[in-house]
Amino acid sequence: MNQRTRTLAAALALASVALVTGCSDEGEPVSFDGPSAGPSVPASEASRPAPAPTSARTSAPPSGPRTVLPTGPKARFTTQNTLDDGTKIGMATLQGEKSGFTGKVWVWAPKQYFDPKYANSGFPVLIALPGGNGYPNNYWMGTDLKLQSSISKWADAGKSLPFIVVMPVLNPDDRFYYDGSDIPGQPKMGTWMTEDVPDFVRANFRTFASRDGWAFMGSSSGGFVGLKSVLRHPEKFKAVIASGPDTEPDSPLWSGHEQERQANNPERLAQLYGAKPAGPANDVYLAFQIGTRESGLKNLKAFIHTYTKGPVKTRLQVIPDGGHNARTYVRGMGDGSIQWISEHMQGPVPAP
Repeated sequence: MNQRTRTLAAALALASVALVTGCSDEGEPVSFDGPSAGPSVPASEASRPAPAPTSARTSAPPSGPRTVLPTGPKARFTTQNTLDDGTKIGMATLQGEKSGFTGKVWVWAPKQYFDPKYANSGFPVLIALPGGNGYPNNYWMGTDLKLQSSISKWADAGKSLPFIVVMPVLNPDDRFYYDGSDIPGQPKMGTWMTEDVPDFVRANFRTFASRDGWAFMGSSSGGFVGLKSVLRHPEKFKAVIASGPDTEPDSPLWSGHEQERQANNPERLAQLYGAKPAGPANDVYLAFQIGTRESGLKNLKAFIHTYTKGPVKTRLQVIPDGGHNARTYVRGMGDGSIQWISEHMQGPVPAP
């Protein structure tokens, strides 16, 4: 990626401290088994129409959101970090069945996930992607950036849904950027990100069947991948918070593969998708963020002006005195981005 991406990687030097210090129970087994939904409740009827647990509205169909109970096989998670409320960030190794790529995935489930009143309900999923190389770690799995604790706080305040946060590695190595895509002759990182990782989440967590329960967020190169993934697979994902992203693929590995590069170009994808009819079945929500102390604002405004049409809905959060770094972007999420996507997604449904 470009100079802004390299700047983000340098700005995260402090975050690397948190990655190696860990916590007192680091490496210990951890389970994300929630309260039992009970054998008498079929998965297709597990959720019924009801207010979301926060002030965010839901976009559930009249028949109610369909919860999908964990399909298995269960992964073996080990503790990476523990939050102040006792919830844990766990890590597992995923052997991607469809991509053929094997990498680490970190996950966090909010306290509501373990509340018996939500035992029959799915939870929305936020796939969080880092900037920089995104290998061998995803820096969102540390506690210093406060992504998970902020989501917990925002959910309590009614500003966010209580998302399950999923943090896969972004690239297969630290030599190149792979643009979250299946570049010919390279590891299939597009398939990993949009098929293997969601399948892994469905195997281990209560989720929703529809795209109303699935979103991305990411910084810089991770923001690009999240943006591209939603526009390429709007049938699977409904929203993204893309912070300081590029809007065109620029990995040198695309050389000689222009047709495939254009098939993974957010600008081209937005142009094509914008020609489709708007409506609940098609609408996607692209929440852009950028700090006033970084470049790229002109490009994002041009993207929004050109491609906000039909089912492509956009929002821009300009963060005062913000730089091209993850801490700025968490602040921007709290200033409005997380609430905006939450208002268009499905939240967990408490038992009547």
